[in-house]
Parts: sequence; structure tokens; C-alpha cells
Amino acid sequence: MRVAAVLGLSILPACGPRDTPRPNVPTADQTPGSQSIDPQSAKSAGPAPKSDSPVSTKQNARRPEKIDAKHLPNAYRLHANVITGGQPAGDAAFAELAALGVKTVISVDGAEPEVALAKTHGLRYVHLPHGYDGVPAERGLQLAKAVRDLPGGVYIHCHHGKHRSPAAGAVACVEAGLLNSDEGLAVLEAAGTSPNYRGLYNSVRQARPVDAKQLDDTPNDFPEKAELPPLAEAMVAIEHLHDQLKALAKDDWRPTKEQADVDPAHEALLLREQFEELLRTDAAKQQPAPFTKLLVESETTAAELETALRPSAGETPDGDDRKARVARANAALEQFTKRCAACHQQFRDPPLGEKPGQ
Repeated sequence: MRVAAVLGLSILPACGPRDTPRPNVPTADQTPGSQSIDPQSAKSAGPAPKSDSPVSTKQNARRPEKIDAKHLPNAYRLHANVITGGQPAGDAAFAELAALGVKTVISVDGAEPEVALAKTHGLRYVHLPHGYDGVPAERGLQLAKAVRDLPGGVYIHCHHGKHRSPAAGAVACVEAGLLNSDEGLAVLEAAGTSPNYRGLYNSVRQARPVDAKQLDDTPNDFPEKAELPPLAEAMVAIEHLHDQLKALAKDDWRPTKEQADVDPAHEALLLREQFEELLRTDAAKQQPAPFTKLLVESETTAAELETALRPSAGETPDGDDRKARVARANAALEQFTKRCAACHQQFRDPPLGEKPGQ
């Protein structure tokens, strides 16, 4: 198994790169066929932008509407029936989705969806994960079919709602005929998608409307929970632990009321154990040496962070001993974050078709 595919969560064997030529592209006077979406709102796609820069949108392109949501990070309405944003966390978030008219929630993140909680609010969950390297061709068809055929309003989310879900929503809407190419790129610009994720921009730039028959022939494969390779599952867990630790560091490693049950040292322990267990797997042993080296170095740094977060005997809350320990913890977290960025840059983020070994 190639590390690039696993880290990018590009886990569909049949998925080709986004720049694979697409059959059955309708002409300008054709619109997608039978849809659950109001056909009057469907638009024909315009020509792809000629610029190679990540953001190249025409001034008259319709921009997505920012939604003032209390519990849905970075939420934008792309179309009357399509919203993108960050992961809904907790009962209040799913209640807010229901109030917005959402009936179907699509996760493109690797984390396991909260299916049971969604069902208590009458929401269906669909799990179609993809990576930061782009939206594979087959995944794009699945997303477009889901937007076209699944009931009610659709909420597409990743973790933070800034990168993968805006790209997934834009590709789905362009292929379903709801947005044109310029409007799709405007989604990424509005959501704040980083230009460093060239694969996501390429996916939106190269998306084209798909005719009804091709979407009809796309399998109705909409799982509640997708199966991920062990390496991908570990990376999802590492990402969430890393986010938790960064949040704790912002408060000088003192848990807030919302984090009352969180022990920073224990979170660092869990992080270290993720790498320890991962390095024992056959999947990790099959990866190239530079990747394995980064895993080993990250495990070492996580152990240093764990040690720094454990109070010494007789330590006072505001004493110099705690200040020195916090400084060591901050330095270890900063070093860990740099190692993650280096790994992502080399193995996770390069666009589909440009990864090592492809």
C-alpha cells in the first residue's frame, strides 16, 4: 500500500486522478437529468479558468453565502440544497442542521461519523472520505449523485470546514450542474481553502457537468461508515489528538471548564502510543524510509511532550518550576507540529498523480 494514497485518504481502488478525461460531458444546452433538486437552479458549467494559479475566479461568479451558525464551523451555502462546513459536534450542532433543512449529512473526513446522534434528529449520515490531495474521479461522481438523489438539504463536512469539504461540495455541485467552474472556485476562495492544497483546486478547476445517465450508472454506494486502512485510521486519531493538545497549549496547558476531564499529559501519552502501535504494523513497515523516519522522530517528540506535561513533586501552580516545564512542553509541541507539516508536505498534500511512487 502506498503511503501517499493512505495519507491522502484516496482509498478507492477504482479512483483515477481528477484529470482523467471524463466521458458523456453534456453540451452547453444540456442540463442534468431527473433530479431531486429543483432543475431551475441547475447551471451549465462555463469554460475552465485558463490560469494555473490556485484561485482564478471571474468577478461575476456567484459566491457562496456565509451562514451565521453557532455550532457549524465555517458554514457556507453553495446552493439552495447544499451547505459545506466543519464537523458537527454534539447535539446542538445536529439540531442546528435540522433547523437549516438538512436531511443528509456527508462526511469527507476520515473520522467515524456520529451516526446514532444524527439519527435522533432525523438525519441520514453518508461517509465518503477523501484527502487533501484532491477529489478522485470516482469519489466526485459519488458526491454528485448524492447531491442529486439523496433527500432534503445536504451538509458536506470535513474536520474544520476549510479545505476538503468546500472542494467536495464544489466538485459535487459542478458535476451535478448546480454551479459552473468559476462559481466552484469561488467556493474555495470564500471558505479560505489554502492555495497549498493544489490538488483540491485542481479537482474543482477540472470538474465538468456529468450527464444524467452517467450519474444513474454510478452505484448507490452511500455507507454510513467507510472502512479505512489501519494507517489512515491512525492518522485521523493523531490529527484529533494534535488538535486537542494545541487547544490546551493556548490556555497555558490549564484545562478550561469545557476540558475539565482532560489531562494534558494523558493526551500526550495517547499521542505517543498512536505512533508506537503504528510502527509495529505491517503497513508502516512497508512504507519508504523517509516516512518511517518521520514516524520515529514524531514518537520521540510526543514522548518528550508527555514528560514535560507531567508535574514534578512539589510544583506550585505559578512557580518557576511550572513555567520551565510549560516552556519545554511548548517547545516539544512546536517541534511535533513542524514534523507533521513536513510529513504532510511530502506525503499527504501533493496533488493526485504527483505523489512519490505514482
